[in-house]
Amino acid sequence: MRYCVIMAKRKTTKDAVKVLHSRYIKGKPKRLESLKKEHEALDIASQIYTIRKQQYLSQRQLANLVGTTQSVISRLEDADYTSHSLQMLNRIAGVLHHKVEVRLIPEKSVYAYG
Repeated sequence: MRYCVIMAKRKTTKDAVKVLHSRYIKGKPKRLESLKKEHEALDIASQIYTIRKQQYLSQRQLANLVGTTQSVISRLEDADYTSHSLQMLNRIAGVLHHKVEVRLIPEKSVYAYG
């Protein structure tokens, strides 16, 4: 009598984000928290940069409108900068004719990569 062993084909993905997430983030709460903070900093920096550019302002021009220096605006547009103050963000938003919105959302729905 012969037996045939059938092995289930292993699911693989070529999606780099999923591979890196499963390898370095999944099941590691500290790393997930760090990733979340990096995403938040990048999002703030990107929004300031994009809105400033849409209004054809240089960093120096925006700084003058806000009452600060060009180097402060440069730091705020840097994704590595993490010391954003709500007061400064409100000042920038005001001169760019925007509002700052702060929302509290459930953690589970944020950055869930299955």
